[in-house]
Amino acid sequence: MSIADNLIKYKKELEGENVELVAVSKFNDSAAVLEAYEAGQRVFGENIVQELVEKHEALPKDIQWHLIGHLQTNKVKYIAPFISLIQSVDSIKLLAEIDKHAAKNKRIIDCLLQVYIADEDTKFGLDHAEVIELLRSEEYLAMKNIRITGLMGIASNNAEEKQTKDEFQELKVLFDGIKVSFFRKEESFKELSMGMSGDYKLAIEEGSTMVRIGSSIFGARKIKHYKA
Repeated sequence: MSIADNLIKYKKELEGENVELVAVSKFNDSAAVLEAYEAGQRVFGENIVQELVEKHEALPKDIQWHLIGHLQTNKVKYIAPFISLIQSVDSIKLLAEIDKHAAKNKRIIDCLLQVYIADEDTKFGLDHAEVIELLRSEEYLAMKNIRITGLMGIASNNAEEKQTKDEFQELKVLFDGIKVSFFRKEESFKELSMGMSGDYKLAIEEGSTMVRIGSSIFGARKIKHYKA
C-alpha cells in the first residue's frame, strides 16, 4: 500500500474519535512527507532537530511540525521560529530555554510535559512529583512565551497489553488531576499524547487525544545519522 493509502486507512479509523493523527516522518525524506501532505496530512512529528529544520525549509509552510524526541537546550533556537508543538518537555531548564527563544521570535510556543510512565531506563520524562513541582515553581509561573497544553507519555516497549493499558491509565489519571489543579479555567490544556503504531488503539480507549504513527504510514525507515 502507498503512503496515501495508509493515511486514508488511519483517517477512516480515527473518524469520530476526536483524536489528532501525528504522522511521524523521522528518517523519511521530504518526498515521502510531500506524498502524505498531498494526501491531506498536515501534522508531522520529528525526533531530530537538524532533520526537522531541513524539512521545514524544503516543504510547504502550512505544515504543523511537532518535535516528539528528546530536545537538547542548545537546539531550541533552531526550531523556535516555526515549531507548532514541542511534545517532549522533560525539565524546567528546557522549558526556560523554549520560553527565552519564543520571546526572541515574538511567539508563544505550545508544549506538552513528557511524563515517564514506562518500566524501562531508556525513556526520558518527568515523574508525577516533578510535574507538580514544575507547575508550582516561580520560574514556570513567570514564563510568558510558552503555553502548556497537555501531557505526553511513551509506554514500555513490547509490554503485555495489561501493562500498556495500566501505563496509559496512569497518565490519564495524572492528566485529569493536573487539569483540575492547575488548568481548570484554561481550555487550551486538552492534549494527551499517547499511543504509537503498536498500541494506539489501547491509548485511544484510555483517553488519548493525539497518536503518533510512523512506520505504519511510511513503511520501514532508512535511518540517517546526524551529529549530536
